Amino acid sequence: MSQTGAQPTAYAGLRRDAEALAAPLPPLLASAEHLAASVMPGAHGRRRVGQGDEFWQYRPSHAGDEARMVDWRRSARSDDALFVREKEWQAAQSVMLWLDMGQSMQFSSAKELPTKAAEARRIALALSVLLIRAGERVGLTNLGMPPRAGQVQLMRLTTAFATQQDEADYAVPDLRAAPFRSRAVFVSDFMGDLEPVERALTGAADRGIDGAVLQVLDPQEEAFPFDGRTIFQSMGGTLKHETLKAGDLRDRYLERLAARKDALRRLTRTIGWQFHTHHTGGSASAALLWLYTALERGH
Repeated sequence: MSQTGAQPTAYAGLRRDAEALAAPLPPLLASAEHLAASVMPGAHGRRRVGQGDEFWQYRPSHAGDEARMVDWRRSARSDDALFVREKEWQAAQSVMLWLDMGQSMQFSSAKELPTKAAEARRIALALSVLLIRAGERVGLTNLGMPPRAGQVQLMRLTTAFATQQDEADYAVPDLRAAPFRSRAVFVSDFMGDLEPVERALTGAADRGIDGAVLQVLDPQEEAFPFDGRTIFQSMGGTLKHETLKAGDLRDRYLERLAARKDALRRLTRTIGWQFHTHHTGGSASAALLWLYTALERGH
């Protein structure tokens, strides 16, 4: 009798846990799809030459072009040049996302602002919506999730974004599972040690991976509006610093933040990636459009 009586309680507990786990999924996906829709009218096609059916442009023929590639009708309108008819690239490509799920991303300086984590997840998922709708394959390096296309993969990404969290204060990027010559996106506040970030980016470049880096910061992290006695503590509680004159730290903090941004900018420029900083109080649509077009420019 005791076992039979325990079953409804166990089922009820399991259902509560399942509902709590699933609760963030529909709002997160709806928010991401709404954000994706906000840039959809301005998002252009994948304007790259390759195998496909859609005409893109004519270009002058050069050494190595086969005769069958020449558009003789277009060439006939020129006195001394042959032209090749190029088609828009249409083959699906792999895009690997690394989303910082560390404790530092849980910070928000005001109730009306989202945490850095919530903003990063919404933008990353909205980017996934755009890419999957365009026929691309999207994966998530955090869980070793291989790149795949379709709505089932979008739901896998939604689940991962809504439920996964790293216990470390500052997460470490890892692109070892990314396919060669794919594309990648890093989304983080990049407030931790930059050495692992540099290793991951240079390692990606060595494997022919290009992409974009989006830094997400809270407006307070840019302004440093502190003065007087202040206790600074990391979100995970592992770091703590108390000062009686926080205002005296402002200039040094802002210099170090600027130096960090410059280091990221130089690093990404060196390997041919794109870099951008977004603030949680700013336009998420602008950040999403920047990411989408950065992937196009970099490939």
